Amino acid sequence: MALRATNPNTPDLHAADADTDVLIVGAGPTGLALALDLARRGVAAHLVERGTALFPGSRGKGLQPRTLEVLDDLGVLAEIRAAAGHYPPNLFWKNGEPQRTSRMYDETSEPSEAEPYPGTLMLPQWRTQRVLYGRLRELGGTVDFGRELVALGQDADAATAEFADGPPVRARYLVAADGGRSTVRRLLGITMTGQTVDPAPMLVADVTVTGLDRDHWHVFPPADGTTGPGLGAGLLALCPLPGGGQFQLIAQFPEGTQLDLSLDGIRRLVADRSHLSAEDVSDLRWASEFRPRAALADRFRAGRVFLAGDAAHVHSPAGAQGLNTSIQDAYNLGWKLGAVLAGRAADSLLDTYEQERRPNAARMLELSTKVHRGEVRRGRATQQLDLGYRESSLAVETRTDLAPHALRAGDRAPDGRRGGIRLFDAFRGPHWTLLTVGAQAELPVAAFAGAEVRMVDVPAYEAYGTGVFLVRPDGYVGWAGATAQGLTGYAARVGALGR
Repeated sequence: MALRATNPNTPDLHAADADTDVLIVGAGPTGLALALDLARRGVAAHLVERGTALFPGSRGKGLQPRTLEVLDDLGVLAEIRAAAGHYPPNLFWKNGEPQRTSRMYDETSEPSEAEPYPGTLMLPQWRTQRVLYGRLRELGGTVDFGRELVALGQDADAATAEFADGPPVRARYLVAADGGRSTVRRLLGITMTGQTVDPAPMLVADVTVTGLDRDHWHVFPPADGTTGPGLGAGLLALCPLPGGGQFQLIAQFPEGTQLDLSLDGIRRLVADRSHLSAEDVSDLRWASEFRPRAALADRFRAGRVFLAGDAAHVHSPAGAQGLNTSIQDAYNLGWKLGAVLAGRAADSLLDTYEQERRPNAARMLELSTKVHRGEVRRGRATQQLDLGYRESSLAVETRTDLAPHALRAGDRAPDGRRGGIRLFDAFRGPHWTLLTVGAQAELPVAAFAGAEVRMVDVPAYEAYGTGVFLVRPDGYVGWAGATAQGLTGYAARVGALGR
C-alpha cells in the first residue's frame, strides 16, 4: 500500500468531475452517523466498508446522555431507547456464592427541562449501528460493503481512493472513520501519540450463558481476592446485553498470554474462573483481543482528508467514552462539510473541526484512562453534557458581566419548554436556530432570507438568562448577545446565511 499524490491510471479530474462530495471510509458508528447527517443535508456521500457486513459485536455498548441528544436530533432516539437498557448493578462472586453488589453508573439523576436524558443507556454496538443504518437507508443512503482501501491520493481539488476491488472513487472530501488501525491514517503518515493504559491483554466476546440471572453484571474477581477498580489479570465479568439472551464477556490475562478466541477456549475460561460449567456457554457471536491504550492523532486534518472516531483517538473502554466521542466527531464535522459544499462558507470553516474536536478528545482520553485506573468514578464528567467549545474561534460571546455559571457561547444549548415550544424540537434538523429568550431585540430578519435558520422566540428561561442566541446545527451556542448587533457578520462567516 502506498500514498500517491496522483493516480497514473485515472485522468486528472477537477472537483466538478468528482464521483461524490464526501467519501466516508468505515461504516462503524462514526461513519454511519456522519453519512446520516450528510444525507439529511442533501450532500452526496459515498460510504464504504472493508467488511462484508456491519460490525457484529457489542464492543461500544454505553450511550451517554449527550449522545442520546445527538441521536434525538438524527431521528433515531425512540428506536434506540426501545432497544436499550440501563446498566445493571455489579454482583461480585466468590467460591460460587454471591457476595456484594455495587453500581457502575449512578442512576439517581432525574430528567430536567434542560437535560431530558440524564442516564447512561446500554445497547450493543452492533444494534446501535443497525439503527443508524436503517435510518440512513430511509434517507436514501447505502453502504458499499467489501471495499478495502489500498491507496490514497489528493490534489487541490479532490481526494482519490483506490480499493482492492472495484473502481477508484474521487471525492471533494474524504473522512477516515476506519477505526484504531486506520488505513487512511497510515497512508497519510499521521502518527498517534499515546500510552499503554494497561499491559494486560483482554478478551471480549458475546456469548449465550445459562446459569446466571440477567439482573446483574456478574463479576468474578481474581483468585487472589483482589477487589475494586482495575481488578487485573484473572478477572472475569459477564454483562447481560439488552434484547436477547447474550452476555458480553470480559476477561483479563497476564501480560504475554496468547488468547484463545474459540468457543471451546471461552468455555474453558468460564469454567476455570467461575462456578459455571463449560456447557453453560454457547453461541459465540463475536470475540476479540485488545490491550487498553490511549492515543491521539497528531492531526485531525490533512488537506481534503479528515480523521474521525477511533481513527483519530483510541480510548480505554472504561467510562464508555470511545463510541460517544466518535459520534460527537461526526456531529461536529457534518454541518461544516454541508456549509462548505453548499458554498455558504469558506473551506477554512473545516479547520475548526480539529480546533474543536482534538482538545475534547484529549480530555476524554485523560478521563477514560483515569476511570480505567480507578482514579475517577463514572458520573457527570463521563456523560459529556458539559462538553463545549468556549475556546473555539466559532464561539463569540458579546455580553458582559455574566454570572460565573451563566450559559456562554460555545456551551451546549439546553432543552426546555417555554411559551409552548420545546427547544429540542425547534433545534431538531440540519438548520441553525436564531433564539431570542426574554429579549425585545430587533432581529436582522431580511439578512436571513433564504437561509436555513429557524427563528424562535421564548419567554425568559433561567437556563439561558435573556438575550439573543444563534444555535449551531450541532446544538451548541455559536453567538450570544444582549442584542443582535454583530450577528450578521458572524452568521456570514459560519455559513448560516443564504447563498
